[in-house]
Amino acid sequence: MIAHLQRAATTATLIPTLYGLDDPRGRLRPRLIGADYRGADKQLPLFGDPQEVLGGGVLDALALRIGARAPEYPVWMCSVRSDPRHPDLSDAQWAGVARRLVTATGLAPAGDPNGCRWAAIRNDDRSVHVVATVVREDGYLHGTYRDPFHVQAECNRIAAELGHLTRTVPSVTTAKDHRMPVITINAGPSGSVVATGSSDDLSATLLRHAGFKQIDDWHGRRHRLPTTTPRPEAAAIATHAAEMLRAARYKVDLDPHLDVDPLDTAGRQILDLTDALRGSTDFAELGGVLDQLLDPDDGTLVRLQEALEAASEQITDLDPDQFDLSDRFGVASDHLVTAQAELAGAVEEVRRAVSHAPGTADDLRTRAALARSTSAPVAGAPGVPTATAITRLPPVPAASVGAAGRTR
Repeated sequence: MIAHLQRAATTATLIPTLYGLDDPRGRLRPRLIGADYRGADKQLPLFGDPQEVLGGGVLDALALRIGARAPEYPVWMCSVRSDPRHPDLSDAQWAGVARRLVTATGLAPAGDPNGCRWAAIRNDDRSVHVVATVVREDGYLHGTYRDPFHVQAECNRIAAELGHLTRTVPSVTTAKDHRMPVITINAGPSGSVVATGSSDDLSATLLRHAGFKQIDDWHGRRHRLPTTTPRPEAAAIATHAAEMLRAARYKVDLDPHLDVDPLDTAGRQILDLTDALRGSTDFAELGGVLDQLLDPDDGTLVRLQEALEAASEQITDLDPDQFDLSDRFGVASDHLVTAQAELAGAVEEVRRAVSHAPGTADDLRTRAALARSTSAPVAGAPGVPTATAITRLPPVPAASVGAAGRTR
């Protein structure tokens, strides 16, 4: 099942669409198959011609009641179509689908007398249109932000219950069942770049963030760049999308013609180190990556500290009056010197650490906090110095570390 959401100003504006008045193929004959008018002050039909419901303003009445607080488009319509490869549902089944959708979205929760008013209308085979207002009986507005997710998730559940899904969920899951899908990004004959295989919301979000447009139809979900996108720009977008997907542990099959070598910048090198840190599977591997970052002779941190110090000195050479700006870079460099001193020997400690299997021990931070709280001496206890005797010396200011050679 595939759902499509749209909004309208009034239910009357939906009449041309539902009755096919703007369709050159001919008029349609819609029929009402279910509804819930909540606190409506008159008797309205639950079956038959929906003209009175759509044109009479029964669903719009609540939006008119709250006046300026009503949104610009208070009418909510969800059109659902079923797979043509399977038998059509009866009117009673489609009415059940409509009721499940308004319940799943929170428009009209079961047992809530103050929910939104809605009606289910059919005007074609294998489909139903659910028309509602987002204004509840108590005057509050229904939040529609998550409606597309809730609607499609419920449609998938209904299709699975009806046996319309070709994929089945195994009763016992294994490690292989959690493998990420393979996403293919190719350049079509027409020049458009198409990404297929994105069957989950995370990959779809990453592709849309890269610049792809999502398409949902009977061929399934896919993402495409406009055919007017210049080829160099399309290749850059495809490469960027592949990088984000691979960082999220998806397997990506990228067309070689679209694979653009990224610029080898310092920022990208640090980003690669960050990805390697996140992908470490044990402390030995983590220590190896940290060694590239914290090596005292050729690590990223010491090179960044030297670059900031060089920038400070160069600013002074170019204009001695810019000592405030030079000092800002100098202080930043001193902070990195302090960071290096703080992390001295940390790589070896990481390599000596022992990994714990998930679920066999409490959270490491919690255990560390408990250890500190239980091992701290109690002031005033026999044999324990008082608080004044155990006061620690304040740390050396960062600006004083390594700044002895810098004078003004």
